[in-house]
Amino acid sequence: MASGTEEARDATLTVGELAARAGVTVRTVRFYSTRGLLPPPVIGPRRVGRYGPRHLSRLALIEDLQHQGMTLAAIERYLERLPGDLSAQDLAIHRALVAAWSPDPAEEIGRPELERRTGRPLDDGDIARLTAMGALQRAAGSGDRYRVDPGLLRLGAQLLDVPIAYETILAARAILGEHTRSAAQQLTRLFRDEVWDPERVDAMRSLSEHIRPLVVQALVTAFQRSLNEELRAAFGTEAPGP
Repeated sequence: MASGTEEARDATLTVGELAARAGVTVRTVRFYSTRGLLPPPVIGPRRVGRYGPRHLSRLALIEDLQHQGMTLAAIERYLERLPGDLSAQDLAIHRALVAAWSPDPAEEIGRPELERRTGRPLDDGDIARLTAMGALQRAAGSGDRYRVDPGLLRLGAQLLDVPIAYETILAARAILGEHTRSAAQQLTRLFRDEVWDPERVDAMRSLSEHIRPLVVQALVTAFQRSLNEELRAAFGTEAPGP
């Protein structure tokens, strides 16, 4: 969870900069704000609103839910069920699992566009870490062009500031990949064996699309609860979460 002090310290973006980083218009940001989909900005000097990582994560999560085909009203209900003080890292976990249901198509972009999207200059170490996260890979036959996963790239850019070794990222990715795949397979088998009706294919597909976001949110909530319990057991109640 993010404290008010941390949020104020990290809120450095104007509404225009936030919109540019998120790939939306200023009008969209203001519209989402009026609907309560975004937390209010931090008010700084001269009454100028400033935005930070939590707002970026919220915008990215809204976009992912839209890709799932959710209406704005459904997204509002989904976000209402989330704790209001979730940090950018907490929201990133939600995004990573939501995106797994509907991954963005890969794009091929050059180094300047890659740095624009991540909002920072990238050195070779950054490129290696983003590659380890699965956010990008070097395009075949091109020295400075990359195939990127837009959703994972946004998440990976936030994680670049976290001091985790390249090898640790690879190990974490393997663990998450193994267990999320296992959960997906078991849930799919359960749905197929207990719910699926081969004589009502269209209705079953519609039901599947509607329950996916609920399953994702249940997975996120269960994972975060288990992770917090394991961290407390391993490091004590004062240990910070990842």
